[in-house]
Amino acid sequence: MINKGLKKELSLLDLTMASLGGIIGSGWLFGALFAANDAGPSSIIAWILGGFAVLLIGLVYAELGAMLPESGSIARYPHYTHGHLTSFIMGWAAWIAYASVPAIEAEGVMQYASHWFPALWDAKSTPNILSGIGLLVAALLMLAFFIINYYGVRSFAKVNTTVTIVKFIMPSLTIIVFLFSGLHWVNLSHYGGFAPDGSSGVLVALATSGVIFSYLGFRQAVDLAGEARNPQRDVPRALIYSILIGIILYVLLEVVFLGAVPAADLAKGWASVALTSPFAEVAASLNLGFFVTLLYADAVLSPAGTGNVYMASTTRVLYALAKNGYFPKGLAKIDPKTGIPVGALVVAFILGLVFLLPFPSWQSLVGLISAATVFTYIIGPISLSVLRRTAPDARRPFKLNGSGIIAPTAFAIGTLIVYFTGWVTDSKLLIAILLGVVLYAIAAAVSPNSIQRPDGQSVKSGVWLIVYLLAMLGMTYVGSSKLGELKNIIPYPMDLIVVIILALIFFYWGVASGYRTKDVGAALEAIDETREAGSF
Repeated sequence: MINKGLKKELSLLDLTMASLGGIIGSGWLFGALFAANDAGPSSIIAWILGGFAVLLIGLVYAELGAMLPESGSIARYPHYTHGHLTSFIMGWAAWIAYASVPAIEAEGVMQYASHWFPALWDAKSTPNILSGIGLLVAALLMLAFFIINYYGVRSFAKVNTTVTIVKFIMPSLTIIVFLFSGLHWVNLSHYGGFAPDGSSGVLVALATSGVIFSYLGFRQAVDLAGEARNPQRDVPRALIYSILIGIILYVLLEVVFLGAVPAADLAKGWASVALTSPFAEVAASLNLGFFVTLLYADAVLSPAGTGNVYMASTTRVLYALAKNGYFPKGLAKIDPKTGIPVGALVVAFILGLVFLLPFPSWQSLVGLISAATVFTYIIGPISLSVLRRTAPDARRPFKLNGSGIIAPTAFAIGTLIVYFTGWVTDSKLLIAILLGVVLYAIAAAVSPNSIQRPDGQSVKSGVWLIVYLLAMLGMTYVGSSKLGELKNIIPYPMDLIVVIILALIFFYWGVASGYRTKDVGAALEAIDETREAGSF
């Protein structure tokens, strides 16, 4: 039976807070500044466009999450529509995206906490890294993530929901406090005008300042769908609610930040504004000393909450990969007491400790994680379209109207985001994915009884994805210099047109490559049995 052993204890509030907790990380403290640097006041448009783009992708996953509510589903949907090769690539990319996030967030907690406890951070090193004491405390924080998750999804939900509510209150309070502190609304029209760099400035903000990436935590509700009380009703709602709340929050944060920046900091334009702790420093300029302390405290809490969420998500992705047969089956074993895959949780914890090591190229690792996260989103629109064809009579509690337009549009948006990520990061991602495919092939050859081999049909159905990766890598090399350090062989905005055309070609190729796999029928039957038994 599907997801047998997993305890279905998550409510609509829990699922919404899981997604919202992924959306509201420590990035809200910096995103407004970086977007303003690139686009000036038109950064408001960048946040609106970014939110709308992610909402379209979210609507796709709303249908999938309600139709096939499974934990670690990013590795399961392509398994049902394209077989082993595509599923492994997407699951491997998701593992790359998730595995090191708890460690990175633990490091973020130490960095912000060093405001009060300088011994946690070695500010003299180049690049700055955790001190010995900081490494120990970060490891203990990772252990706390492990313990919270070990005692079951109910324990995780209680902690995460509480922390996320606090995380939501702080940026909301920031908006209110700033609005009543006397903002400089002339900032929106002076100092280069509303859009100092025109439309390209907005796109650069989307691409490089973290606007689009700030919304991408929404899929946590889908990752935990197999443990929801009523996933077919609550998963779509949680996705949509969390994204809409995120859009409202980020747009208003950008508005108040733009209005609060002192005129002295804008003498050389928005691109020259340099603040180490943007909202805290602006609050100080508004004589809000008491509020500065609260902002620094939230900067410690926010990454801790996000790290806890991703410990849970990493565990579910490992569980799904093991369930598919790509990782040892023991990682898919459910502990009868806690109702979670303890083996997968232990592996996630150990990997997190490894990622705590002071890697010299830590920032490039963060970029790789962001790129891998975005890459995994592109499979949703294709899987939805394939399932509409191969399982037309399946029950869809949430059916996306206009999917014939929304699905290719969402795929094109995801492709643009991959393109925006740039050559340096995309090239590393491709190498990491190809390395995973090679390791998978070796493991399947050496241990065919424990590792699922890809059959001929799944290899044929996965060719489009390999070619897609190569095509996008090529585009990030020859694209417009306006969107990064590219060769500018295809100038702006022609490069965007080329990327969109390529996206549509690969979308329809990917949909045509899908087929009704042997597992999808069994999965749908198991869900129907669960519903009829009153389990949700």
